[in-house]
Amino acid sequence: MTTLETFILLAAAAIIQASFQLSVSMVTVMSGHALGKKTALARVSQLTSSFSLGVITMTALSLAFLSFVLASLFAEIPTILWSASSGLMVGVGLAVWLFYYRRGSAGTILWIPRPMADYLTKRARATTITPEAFGLGLTSVIGEVIFTIALTFVAALLLVDLPLSLQLAGLLMYVVVATLPLTIIATQVSAGESIARIQRWREQNKHFLQFAGGGALIVLGVYIYVERIIVHFMIGGGA
Repeated sequence: MTTLETFILLAAAAIIQASFQLSVSMVTVMSGHALGKKTALARVSQLTSSFSLGVITMTALSLAFLSFVLASLFAEIPTILWSASSGLMVGVGLAVWLFYYRRGSAGTILWIPRPMADYLTKRARATTITPEAFGLGLTSVIGEVIFTIALTFVAALLLVDLPLSLQLAGLLMYVVVATLPLTIIATQVSAGESIARIQRWREQNKHFLQFAGGGALIVLGVYIYVERIIVHFMIGGGA
């Protein structure tokens, strides 16, 4: 796999992660509740910026930590890990199709453990200072780890596969792309964009994002299996 191909796959994985909605949902709940309490827009902007920074930080730390562990354990990524990552991607893709949204008393909600969902919602509504918003951003990434773990694992494998001089660039690219929708929405909220309009767009497009995200996970998993397993053995690379 060439360096360009590795960066393309990293970007693809980041785009898929960008389609997930928990962090976006939390920032709209937090900012909507703050605006409903007549909080100044400048203060809301500080909260959304701090929340976004928390998401960016946890996303970067998770990927960097897993990449460090893999690089420490393996001089070269074994075939079994590529195979496991492919299976995990396909499995999570199917789970996204089947379970990412579910019906709740308040309509369609994200499929995450109810204690975690209740905790995040309560914290989002109660957040009034920037350190709390930052911590909420950190926690929101953990709350969706059941769906993002496959992408983080594959991204870590791809990063380790890059030359050492390019690994930081790959990490930064992944984090920027994966958190871009959140950054855009936080910027819109800070500029005074209607929360109701943002929520309406999310509601109208949620099934498309669900289908596209799940399908892309499956396609990426199959591609990695073909590229790193089948082609590897066809050219006589062995395990």
